Amino acid sequence: MVVETQKEELGVRNQNTVLGGLLKAVSRKQFGRIVSRHEGDRYVKDFSSWDHLVTLIFAQLGGLSSLRELATVWNAQAAHHYHLGSRPVRRSTLSDANARRPSGIFAELFAQLSAAANRSLRREGQEVLRLLDATPIALSSLHDWACCNGRTRGLKAHLSYDPEADRPVRLEITPATVNDVVVGRAQPIEPGATYVYDKAYVDYGWWHRLHQAGCRFVTRPKTNVPFTVVKERRVGKRMRQASIVRDTLVRLASQQRPRLPILLRRIVLRRDNGRFLSILTNDLRSSASTIAALYRKRWQIELLFRWIKQHLKIRTFLGRSENAIRLQLYAAMIAYLLLRIAARNSRSALPALRFAELVRTRLFECRPVERIDKPSKPLLPAYLKTPNQLVFSYA
Repeated sequence: MVVETQKEELGVRNQNTVLGGLLKAVSRKQFGRIVSRHEGDRYVKDFSSWDHLVTLIFAQLGGLSSLRELATVWNAQAAHHYHLGSRPVRRSTLSDANARRPSGIFAELFAQLSAAANRSLRREGQEVLRLLDATPIALSSLHDWACCNGRTRGLKAHLSYDPEADRPVRLEITPATVNDVVVGRAQPIEPGATYVYDKAYVDYGWWHRLHQAGCRFVTRPKTNVPFTVVKERRVGKRMRQASIVRDTLVRLASQQRPRLPILLRRIVLRRDNGRFLSILTNDLRSSASTIAALYRKRWQIELLFRWIKQHLKIRTFLGRSENAIRLQLYAAMIAYLLLRIAARNSRSALPALRFAELVRTRLFECRPVERIDKPSKPLLPAYLKTPNQLVFSYA
């Protein structure tokens, strides 16, 4: 009774680990429905989809890079498996699950978590802004099934990103040979949103559909795209101080079908290195500096790719099959969303990198996530927490 009282006073009773606190964002009921739809527990029955998800997220957050290391470290924490609803794992079982369990389970969970993150991370009144880009996932010659596009052998991760809420919105994983614009134009259009992308997303028919849906798009034209100047717009002193060189209304003069039957705006900026940058948009009302600032936000998705590649595990893989790599990529993005949701819900003011580092070192500590940067309380002997107990002091 004394020990139980002590635990209760110290806040240890029923206290989740940090990993358990992060996983609170995942609804077990909804995840079970996803597993049922994909028949995820059909082939590897002694290692459930939930076990699989928890271990792969642990590998991402813990920085583990091999199946043997993952099984060893995970099984060493067997005392916490019950509270996570999981169990110990064998390396061979995890390998079989990576090869056979449908990656669509993790893809659907990622979509659900992204929608939940939108509700918890977005602030009212913010515009809907989507940054589109793709990053190569390089694989070695051991992955003999992987395609090569002339530069990279492997896969490509196509991402739609919300920079205001710092959340990935949609993720598509394709062979490296698939063009960026093929995935971009297949995504559902969000009416009224602003889309920012680079010159790899050239499809005039898709641009026109965006315009008809009331969307803004801001992009870079390719160097060989011919324009017909309709009107020169005045560039004032403030604009020139903001490196705006030219602001014109143009119409595409390309013979490519279908043509783009709308006026566009071409803004030319001078970079810090003296070179010029051309921006193309269908926004004819906003100031040139506003359009330039929108395009500069595209750098945030580049930083996201860099952060994920440096601090999560998508450079070394826990399997050689395409399915295993897809599972690991989705697990990395799910782990990123869990970190963002936990940081926002705990009102943490820590930088994202610092928060992730603390999570990595304290995954199995029994503490609330909001106290992850606080020192641990010492566990005192029971007699020191019981007022009716005599204490002898020896000089």
